[in-house]
Amino acid sequence: MIEITLSENVRNKIYMIRKEKVMLDFDLAALYQVETKVLNQVVKRNMPRFPSDFMFQLNKKEEEVLGAQYVTAESNNLKSQFVTSSYGGRWKPIFAFTEQGIAMLSSVLKSDRAIAVNIKIMRTFTELRRILSTHKKLRYRIEKLEKKYDGQSEILFKTIRQILT
Repeated sequence: MIEITLSENVRNKIYMIRKEKVMLDFDLAALYQVETKVLNQVVKRNMPRFPSDFMFQLNKKEEEVLGAQYVTAESNNLKSQFVTSSYGGRWKPIFAFTEQGIAMLSSVLKSDRAIAVNIKIMRTFTELRRILSTHKKLRYRIEKLEKKYDGQSEILFKTIRQILT
């Protein structure tokens, strides 16, 4: 089995977009060690496997928020037989994959690397769910304590709230 190195940290490649935890096509392609256009071509050939709750395209505003830049296709001369822009840069919207979409990628990308990456990603999503669950319980307990002590330790509770945020 292929080992995913620590430099390929999955957690910092997960974004919250449209109230969904997602990973972006170019980050996934880098982890799978394929070109982004190759990953997107495989997905497009298997579109029935990727409904809108598994994958969606970012709009320009979402891309700007992420700081992603791509070249807009103002004319058809950007397209070629090999789906490559002669001007460089990105000219298609970015795909965002939910956890289910990433799991579905394992059915269309069949390399050993893809299997190892998907296992790592699924474990990371599970870990994030566990952390968020613990975070909610901790917040509830702190709020309960805060009510009990009637503002006597306001500075302490204010600091704790900042840490939780």
